[in-house]
Amino acid sequence: MLFRDRAHAGKLLAAQLASFADRADVVVLGLPRGGVPVAFEVARALRAPLDVIVARKLGLPGQPEFAMGAIAGDVVILNQDVVEALDLDAGDIAAIARRESSELARRARAYTVRSPQELQGRSVIVVDDGLATGNTMRAAVAAIRKLQPARIVVAVPVAAASTCDRLRTEADDVVCLRTPAPFRSVGQWYLDFRQVSDDEVRALLARPTSPEPEAHEPSHPL
Repeated sequence: MLFRDRAHAGKLLAAQLASFADRADVVVLGLPRGGVPVAFEVARALRAPLDVIVARKLGLPGQPEFAMGAIAGDVVILNQDVVEALDLDAGDIAAIARRESSELARRARAYTVRSPQELQGRSVIVVDDGLATGNTMRAAVAAIRKLQPARIVVAVPVAAASTCDRLRTEADDVVCLRTPAPFRSVGQWYLDFRQVSDDEVRALLARPTSPEPEAHEPSHPL
């Protein structure tokens, strides 16, 4: 069964995370850009604050869509099989990491990024729209782990089964709705998988995910 779009996937994912609803210690982080519409629906259903964790894949020189790893903060995750097969040296890797660090900084400026102190001791639910290799999520989890949360839960609508298995050794829990086989790409499991813009991410982050405090009418003297 295909997801209609990221919002539909987020609502279905939120149902599997109901035990985290209305808890003061929970924060939901989406991976921009595609993970944020999914994370918004999760945060709204759980009535939890929403923010982002900025991570990027590391593309090969001349082939940016072919990932050799990922970066989040000062954490770099490498696919050693790819690095060794292509005989990439430390200089190549450092140059690519510097380039992607610039994009990370740009996105951090573009979005509202939660301060590290606000994640310490919290239960952090990290959401993306799906996982193939999972390198970007792995980098995000490692970066969050440095901020000393009480618990990290990876939550995605769809992923390769082997990727979920690996993440279970790095996160405290993994919630994945579907692990179809064969798994070729995340987009094939969505009817609408259009690109998400920076403006859409900012708009979702600006929308409330927790109920507004009820306004009390002033009392009137008898």
